[in-house]
Amino acid sequence: MEVSTEFVMPKGFQAAGAHIGIKKDTDKKDLALLVSDCPAEFAVALTTNVVKAAPIIWNQKVDQAGKKIKAIVCNSGNANACTGSAGIAHNEEMAAQTAACLGAQKNEVLVASTGVIGVTLPIDVVKAGIQKVAPQLKSYAPAGIAAAEAIMTTDSFAKYCTIQTVIGGKIVTITGLAKGSGMIHPNMATMLSFVLTDATISKALLHKALIDSVQVSYNMISVDGDTSTNDMVAVLANGASGAAEIVEGGADWKNFVDALNAVNTYLAKSIARDGEGATKLLTVTVKGSKNIQEAQKLSKSVVSSNLVKTAMFGEDANWGRIVAALGYGGVAFDPTKISVQMASDAGVVSLLSSGEPCDFSEDLAAAVMKKKNIEVLIDLNDGLSWATAWGCDLSYDYVRINGSYRT
Repeated sequence: MEVSTEFVMPKGFQAAGAHIGIKKDTDKKDLALLVSDCPAEFAVALTTNVVKAAPIIWNQKVDQAGKKIKAIVCNSGNANACTGSAGIAHNEEMAAQTAACLGAQKNEVLVASTGVIGVTLPIDVVKAGIQKVAPQLKSYAPAGIAAAEAIMTTDSFAKYCTIQTVIGGKIVTITGLAKGSGMIHPNMATMLSFVLTDATISKALLHKALIDSVQVSYNMISVDGDTSTNDMVAVLANGASGAAEIVEGGADWKNFVDALNAVNTYLAKSIARDGEGATKLLTVTVKGSKNIQEAQKLSKSVVSSNLVKTAMFGEDANWGRIVAALGYGGVAFDPTKISVQMASDAGVVSLLSSGEPCDFSEDLAAAVMKKKNIEVLIDLNDGLSWATAWGCDLSYDYVRINGSYRT
């Protein structure tokens, strides 16, 4: 299913994004609002890091309450993580201020924060900013793009996409926006991703669709091996399209799941492509596995390897590092059966065939490695299952960016 790189606002949603003063640079937006005109069903996937930011703790409680929600408020430039009891109180004040501006209850608001960890949130600035941004809410595309820009930290571009599909005879829109560039090694979430849809679906089915989708999208990317304290994916469905409620098992369910997967996969790949200091997008596919879970483990092991990443940056077809990363991936396999290829727009080079090194052209390998999009194709020749993971190279700039992130 093809995604559009245009931002199309689903029916019944509004958005806004602006600079409120958290970030020093006045040209950089730092507060976003996403609002449903009517209460929306929602599902979330939250970080599995034991150290959880205040917004994650809040969102867990909102999710457990089982009620519908009206809005998401997100600030960038400060993670409100490891900020003690003050951080918990400040997060609740964010939710309460947003609710007051919308005529809602505070437990109808999800909260997200991203930025520096361990720094007290300037809550007075944030509350004044919410009051400033709320009147700017609009239901047209530029407002959604402004929100996508407002959740960025070290991102080099705003990440968003849309799919429209027919469900129950009605056009349904699914639009996602995300941020993420560093501290990316998600487990049940990504840095931040918000998906809005005007479809009608129960909370239970929305949760099932999201969790299944996360496993094959956000959980299959890695920039640097760090799982954030603030990772979060949220999906809101307000039913404003007027389409019949989606039930599991039918054509409408399949259309919705396929569309949600396409949106999440596009956003996940965008995060991998925009890895801090990255110069290449790395796609690793493992096929011929006994089951999907093993293929996922192995592809993620390769894409997460710092030695593989540095080889990609150096444009070195060092297949030995790939095989080594497979070997410590936690899956038993027969090394004598493995085949490895690398591919790009410049062609395909076979490096290993059924466990035997190939006599390959170094010139072709060099040409393949010079491209920005590199594929690693691995065949275990031991089954019918496959999985794909995405990542990026590891450059000098990654160290430079993160060495001075707080200062």
